[in-house]
Formats: sequence, C-alpha cells, structure tokens
Amino acid sequence: MTPEAKVKKAVRQTLDALGVYHFSPAANGYGRMGIPDIIGCYRGRFFAVECKAGRGKPTELQLLELEHIREAGGIALVVNEANLHDVRKALEELNETL
Repeated sequence: MTPEAKVKKAVRQTLDALGVYHFSPAANGYGRMGIPDIIGCYRGRFFAVECKAGRGKPTELQLLELEHIREAGGIALVVNEANLHDVRKALEELNETL
C-alpha cells in the first residue's frame, strides 16, 4: 500500500467510525480532473478531502477545485499523516455550529 493510500484508508476509517456518508470518485480518466480523493456529506454539509503523503502538495487544479467547494459553502481539506486529526476536528466543529 502506498503512503497516500494509507492516508486515504485512515480518513475513510475516521469517517466510517463517525457514521459519515462518503465515497471516493473513480480516477479513471473519464471524470473531471482535480476532484478530491474523498467526497461526502455530514449533517447536510458537503465536504471533500484531498489526501497527500509526506510533503506531497495538491496540484493547482486540485487547489482550484477545493476553493470552488469552499466558495459554494462546503468544507474542503487537504490532509496527510501529520494532520489526519483535522478531519474529525472539522466535523466536530460543524456539530457545534448546527
């Protein structure tokens, strides 16, 4: 398993533990480029997570997609091994505002 795949797995496990609806769009060349790795909905709010490993950085296209999601009122995160806790934190903060 690649380091990035491990990050994706950890994010999915966190979401599953919280009972959050989520899916990973297929990256098969037929979809839109730059779409985040994990898409979901929690308590009526759309969210997206771009997973990276180590010092990996999102591409310009990925950053643009994340910004569009934020502009539309969604939650958009970039996580790696060092900040996996940000996923749970973002959802807990959302709970506090609802």
